[in-house]
Amino acid sequence: MTIAGQNIRIDKDRLWDSLMEMAKIGPGIAGGNNRQTLTDEDAEGRALFQTWCEAAGMTMGVDTMGNMFATRAGEDPDALPVYMGSHLDTQPTGGKYDGVLGVLGALETVRTMNDLGIKTKHPIVVVNWTNEEGTRFAPAMLASGVFAGRHTQDWAYDRVDAEGKKFGDELKRIGWVGTEEVGARKMHAMLELHIEQGPILEAENIDIGVVTHGQGLRWIECTVTGKESHTGSTPMPMRKNAGRGLARITELVHEIAMKHQPNAVGAIGHVDVYPNSRNIIPGKVVFTIDFRSHLPEVIDAMLEEFYEKAPKLCEEIEVSLETEVVGQFEPPAFDTALLDNIRAAADELGYSKMDIVSGAGHDACWVNDLCPTAMIMCPCVDGLSHNEAEEISPEWAGAGTDVLLHAVLETAQIVE
Repeated sequence: MTIAGQNIRIDKDRLWDSLMEMAKIGPGIAGGNNRQTLTDEDAEGRALFQTWCEAAGMTMGVDTMGNMFATRAGEDPDALPVYMGSHLDTQPTGGKYDGVLGVLGALETVRTMNDLGIKTKHPIVVVNWTNEEGTRFAPAMLASGVFAGRHTQDWAYDRVDAEGKKFGDELKRIGWVGTEEVGARKMHAMLELHIEQGPILEAENIDIGVVTHGQGLRWIECTVTGKESHTGSTPMPMRKNAGRGLARITELVHEIAMKHQPNAVGAIGHVDVYPNSRNIIPGKVVFTIDFRSHLPEVIDAMLEEFYEKAPKLCEEIEVSLETEVVGQFEPPAFDTALLDNIRAAADELGYSKMDIVSGAGHDACWVNDLCPTAMIMCPCVDGLSHNEAEEISPEWAGAGTDVLLHAVLETAQIVE
């Protein structure tokens, strides 16, 4: 028995209710969410997710990085599981859907299977990856990176937030250190549903984005050092203003990214100015550059130009520049067979579709090292994400989850 030709759909109202219920935990100040990783709010969201999974008949496992794995048994005890999911943590001023749709859409897929009495050869696992956002503990996709062997657990445990608190200590504090060895699980495949976080699908009036590639990225932490001095009494020619170094490099990053269009981007997103006083010329500025492209040669070219020009721009104004790569991954290409399943599901259900490249990093990008992986995207209003005003419609969420359901069932193999 296959799902081909069957008009099986999820309960989009139940999915939407779950999204709104989760959004009550860690509310933001402008309609979104502040449920940063390893906070009390994160712990509360995890507990609710576990309650829902157990009510759906799944068993919960947690590894030593806090990754949560809810398993629906398959009919073949030797078959490897099909995974689906994303993350529940948010940005400090995040939306209600980034990551959360992928987790709760996966849960709704299992609920629909239960409603219809569908059995599969392969077990199905709904996963919540820890610290995908990387906003509190850099880098992003930290726990899936450890799972995939990109980082060591000891290194991850020693990551610190802005207050100097360690990842390992905070994971223990909120009570979500599991007993499973991280990375020990074997996977048949993984699918991740996510909002686009970009404007293309909405602008083209397309229901489903079939994600063929992810973008590679480099995060470069820069420290520009000058000399603190009084803004009123220091003559202009004698200043060593670290803030000017930031300004020059900001414009350089923009110019470099514009030279490598299309699908190349670059910006400075995080800035710390010292001593950050209104009447003191900055003596030090620490900031992070984010360069991205789905083509490795483009990333290399952008970095080469940056390393050639940025030090000279600083030397000209008598400030120094130090750089360190604090986050990186190569552009992943997703599994062609899974992508075909996604396209076929969209066609069978009557949803419009198009191939796209993900402009953001996702846990699927790391898991792609371990097993066949693919991503499904739904539109979001104005492409706005990492913002409390982030918005999608119940219809978009339902369409994406319908396609997830069909693609997962095709991969996990229905058993009569």
